[in-house]
Amino acid sequence: MKPLLVPLQDTAHMHEALARALDAEIADTELRRFPDGETYFRFDTSPAGRDVILLAGLARPDEKLPALIFAAQTARALQAKSVGLIAPYLPYMRQDRMFRPGEAISSIHFAKIISGVVDWLVTLDPHLHRWKALSDIYDVPAEAAHAAPAIADWIRREIQRPVLIGPDAESRQWVSRIARLAGVDHVVMNKSRHGDRKVEITSPDLGRWRNHTPVVLDDMISTGMTFIAATRAVLEQGLPAPICCAIHAIYSDDADNALHQAGAARIVTTNTIAHSSNAIDVSAILAAAASGLISAR
Repeated sequence: MKPLLVPLQDTAHMHEALARALDAEIADTELRRFPDGETYFRFDTSPAGRDVILLAGLARPDEKLPALIFAAQTARALQAKSVGLIAPYLPYMRQDRMFRPGEAISSIHFAKIISGVVDWLVTLDPHLHRWKALSDIYDVPAEAAHAAPAIADWIRREIQRPVLIGPDAESRQWVSRIARLAGVDHVVMNKSRHGDRKVEITSPDLGRWRNHTPVVLDDMISTGMTFIAATRAVLEQGLPAPICCAIHAIYSDDADNALHQAGAARIVTTNTIAHSSNAIDVSAILAAAASGLISAR
């Protein structure tokens, strides 16, 4: 019997491609809100005896978590064979230690919630900084798939003479791998953060790449402050306007417009989160990881 793919909020842009890649049936469900704002969920397609795959768009997750929990628990109550989760973007990963006394380490607490309702998890390039792997905090099999092959393919096809630029030390893990796959040079800048919206970047000498197309690359665009500072640093050294490329298109406030105004030639993201900047499809990567976890059960 084919797996049953259950699309939840903010996944309409990719659920059909994922279903094809998984050879899965797309479930008919009803998901809505009561007049008081509470969440209603119902299966119209029976999950009994089937591997159920929840597909959840979890950017800005606080309003979406009830639907995920209700869908998972209902699938179990209706005798699903297994219940897994594909979360292309995994939230609550950046609070990975107690920075001030009394703070919640939300990455741990969110992981406990998810581990309590699904049998496995697949996501794409989560923000692993102090955690070495998802298994440090998740109690179920959890795979972090990688967008690097898809981004490297896009760079090879679309950009003439690229040089990849990481805006800070944390970006090195993505930039170095994508540069190796694409067969191009890369360099990493240094960043100091002074609050959520104040970023200072210092750049090494970029003079040898003045005839290249700079591609500033990081895992996400949120406020855009890191990309804006990196873009200005590139332009100050006389390079062409950079292409800014991110895996996750979070975009708080008016970040995309602010980045264009700072001088970015183009903004490109994968389709983990629906946005007009999506140009790189990662459905096949997520599907392959999910199929592997289902087969391993």
